[in-house]
Amino acid sequence: MLSKSQAKAFFLGGTALFSAVFLGLTVDTHRQMAERTNEQELSESVIRGKEIWERENCMGCHTILGEGAYYAPDLTKVVDKRGEEWIRIFMKDPQAMFPGERKMVQYDFNNQEMDDIVAFLKWVGNIDTNGWPPEPNISTSTIPGTRQVEGPTLPEAAEAPAVAEAPAKFKSLCVACHQVDGKGGNVGPALDGVASRFDREYLVRWLKDPQSVKPGTTMPKLPLEEPEVTSIVDYLMTLK
Repeated sequence: MLSKSQAKAFFLGGTALFSAVFLGLTVDTHRQMAERTNEQELSESVIRGKEIWERENCMGCHTILGEGAYYAPDLTKVVDKRGEEWIRIFMKDPQAMFPGERKMVQYDFNNQEMDDIVAFLKWVGNIDTNGWPPEPNISTSTIPGTRQVEGPTLPEAAEAPAVAEAPAKFKSLCVACHQVDGKGGNVGPALDGVASRFDREYLVRWLKDPQSVKPGTTMPKLPLEEPEVTSIVDYLMTLK
């Protein structure tokens, strides 16, 4: 059992030790702050985007960096998940991107405001958050550039042909919801083998106006030009 003087010394020594540890961790945190918060990329556009975020009370529905509401999706890594072009199209008309589902208010942002919001979200996505939010611990990725084939995985197993290069519009929009070769979003169905299920005419009509082909579908009517539709369908027809 400690004497009074020993207990006092133990208390004061412990307090001093852990105070020093706390101060050391505080100094170390501030030392890393500029790099981990991506401070060098804090542009005027990012600042304006943050002001819009606060002005429109986006945190009333969305979460960012663990702060906000949980009614709408977390947007910490939204640029990585969806892409800049998809986000701009969504902000122009949220209802059109998810017919009958999304309840997000249409704010009628101008082009400059949308650029600023995207810049802010992109900056947030580049902050070092020590791996938060975590990635799923079950990977669905496949070997890049090849398709998985059923059967043995021994060296003599046949290897599927490499997947054709997707057009830019497909990479910036379609992969936000669809997967090809295990890469992409999981909102819509995977597009592997789509050419064996549908012909060219059907895919063209589908891309131009999904509701006319399947009323009530959640597939949005994307703002695609005729050449863009053609290039995407050309690519899809290689996915057999």
